[in-house]
Formats: sequence, C-alpha cells, structure tokens
Amino acid sequence: MPEHVAQVTHRVVPSPGGRIHLVEQGAGPLVLLLHGFPESWYSWRRQLPALAAAGYRAAAIDVRGYGRSSKPAAADAYRMLDLVEDNVAVVRALGGEPAVVVGHDWGSVVAANSALLRPEVFRAVGLLSVPYVPRGGPRPSDVFARMGGDEEFYISYFQEPGRAEAEIEPDVRGWLAGFYAALSADTMPAPGAPVPYLVSRGGLLRDRFPVGRLPAWLSERDLDFYAAEFERTGLTGALDRYRNMDRDWEDLAAFDGASIAQPAIYIGGGLDASTAWLADAVAAFPVTLPGLVSSHLLTGCGHWVQQERPAEVNRLLVDWLAALPS
Repeated sequence: MPEHVAQVTHRVVPSPGGRIHLVEQGAGPLVLLLHGFPESWYSWRRQLPALAAAGYRAAAIDVRGYGRSSKPAAADAYRMLDLVEDNVAVVRALGGEPAVVVGHDWGSVVAANSALLRPEVFRAVGLLSVPYVPRGGPRPSDVFARMGGDEEFYISYFQEPGRAEAEIEPDVRGWLAGFYAALSADTMPAPGAPVPYLVSRGGLLRDRFPVGRLPAWLSERDLDFYAAEFERTGLTGALDRYRNMDRDWEDLAAFDGASIAQPAIYIGGGLDASTAWLADAVAAFPVTLPGLVSSHLLTGCGHWVQQERPAEVNRLLVDWLAALPS
C-alpha cells in the first residue's frame, strides 16, 4: 500500500446491511468521507492524512456494495434510505455524533441526503463534484431516458441487471482505467469528440474511453488497488445504486424540494460534465443550501476532484472545517 496511507487504521463496524469497512486516521471531531462510483475508501487516501494533521478524526468508508463492506444480494437493498442509515451506524459506532459528512460523486448525493434526513447526526455537509439536487420533478428513469437523444445515457445503460457487468467484468482493470481517464481533465476526449457518457445503440460504454494513457493522478499502483477490489467483489453492488433511483424518488416524496440547513461547502471541477448538467442546481444553492459557506469551481479540473487536486481540496476542506461552529 502506498506510503501516504500506511498509517491508517482499518476497522469493521456493524450496520443495518451487515457491516461497513472503514479506514480512519487522526483524532478529534469526526469527518465521515463517502466515495462515489466506481471507487472505494481509497479515493480519500490524500485527504485522510491532511484532515488528521489538522486535528480531525477522518474516516473513509467502503460504501455498501463495495470493498470489504457488506454486499446484500437484493437489488433494492441499495436505496438511499439504507445508505443513510449505514452512515448513522458508522458515526454512532465511532462515538462521533454529531459528525461532518463529506462525499464525492454518488457519495455527495448520499452525504446530502444524510444531512437532510438525519440533521441530529450530521452537523455539516461537504459536496464534491455533484451538487445537491432536491427531490422533485419527473421520475428519474424518465429524465435519463430523454438525456441520451438518439443514444443512451450511461445511467439508463446501467439499469438492466447484468448488462453493464457483462461489459466490465471480463477486463475490470482496463475498463476502470478507461472510465477514470474519460472523466479526468488531462485525458478526457477533446472538445467536439463523441462524449464518453453516451452509448451508441448496440454499443458499449467503453467504446469511447481513452486508451493507453492514465491520468496524472492515477498511478499504476493506484489502478492495481481499485482493480483488485472490483475483481474480488464484482460490480453489481456498485451498479445497484443506480438501479434504485426511482425507488429513492418514491421513498423521499415527503422531502420534495427540501433545503439543507446545515453549513455546507461545494467543490466542483470546471471540466466535469456533472457541473454542466447540473448548473441550474448550483445556481439554486441560495435556496437549496441556505447554510452554504462557500462554493468553488476548480478551473481545469475534471470529475475526480479530490484526487486530481488533492492539495487544493485539502486546503478548502480544512479551512471550511475550521470555521464551523463547534
């Protein structure tokens, strides 16, 4: 394991789904770190020591379905309500209530909903890449079906059980390398090239991935770590998160349009497609995140913000945390 994560402590704690594996470093107020797709606790490897050095107890989990955490067989075991309760269980197992929760990609969505649904447990929320979008509007599957036009949006492509797995699992390492490169600032397709998050009819998602070059933030050793995790676990648990978006829409009907009151920070990448798709959500922050302390768009940064720009993200997070009410 790389030297900068050698001093961390691994732990497994009980959760409603069975168990959650986490990696922690430091002592002080708890900061819970939630990764996105397709990653693991390891995506926070450069934040753990920085937060620990700043006086915090940083705990990065393997989200349900990933790594050493439980992987329930039922597809509907990956709904948002379940993931929020996993986070509550981790905070209480660590004795860290109330905690700060910070997430990236899907982890950002889970972090936002954790703050929304359990404000007594989560006193502040950090959102990386994906901004907070309150529940509302049409059924998600209907929205995504329209986003691809004549092609298929990747979230729609992920819906059918087994379909994406059949593409990914014969060559997990190669697929991950292409997926990471497709959304990284220094390796993503040039402007005007076919976008890598749409699938041509009858094609594969990987057909448009860059080949033969890793982004600067991802070493061969880092890629080996990610690939080994998914070669061991498979991708179904990770993909089942996408397969619960309509269930989430139904489960959260009582929170339609709800704002999140806790102190918040948003950090996005200027070249991340998520910030373009969801620009209206960022513009709505004064209403949806009335406790927003600061919002940052990192020029020339892609989707993997805390890995592409670790020093900048660490500084922003530490400064934000230091300013929070105790």
